[in-house]
Amino acid sequence: MQQTDLSSYNHNTYHPGAGRFKRALWFFTSALLFKTSILPSSTIKVAILRLFGAKIGKQVVFRHAVNVKYPWHLTVGDHTWIGEKVWIDNLVTVHIGPNVCLSQGAMLLTGSHNYKSPAFDLITGSITLHEGCWVGARAILNQGIEMSAHAVLSTGSVATKNMEPYTIYQGNPALKVRSRRMSPSQITFA
Repeated sequence: MQQTDLSSYNHNTYHPGAGRFKRALWFFTSALLFKTSILPSSTIKVAILRLFGAKIGKQVVFRHAVNVKYPWHLTVGDHTWIGEKVWIDNLVTVHIGPNVCLSQGAMLLTGSHNYKSPAFDLITGSITLHEGCWVGARAILNQGIEMSAHAVLSTGSVATKNMEPYTIYQGNPALKVRSRRMSPSQITFA
């Protein structure tokens, strides 16, 4: 029977999309400005992400302590909210559409390891969240997942398969629980 042998792990086939200097510069910038609460301004965070190659739309909100692995692999649409302590572990492309909400502590994981390989080889897959998706607090999307328009992944759930539009998913692994029906906003004044 084969055994895991991490000494034989080799990730030479993986290319992060930027040189060592740019990655090091991002590491320190991220540690000082994103993974802490020292910089509360979304406008400045967006400007810094764009400087590092991210494609960010209009009026995007980045809350405190957000972790973005590689900005040059990130696209975010207009009017999207990224909550506190969201972790975008984008070894490869993550595309987040407009009007998407990533709640506190949500994780988007584009990488994993092949448990069938003794060397524990790296596996990567892009993540796409289409317009109007909502990823609940502490929910996890695994590599290669596509969340169709207006789908919901509820709090603490783990997505291991693609999600259909206007559908709510819950659990680990996340399963369809019902359709998402939206009604017109009702504004009331006291």
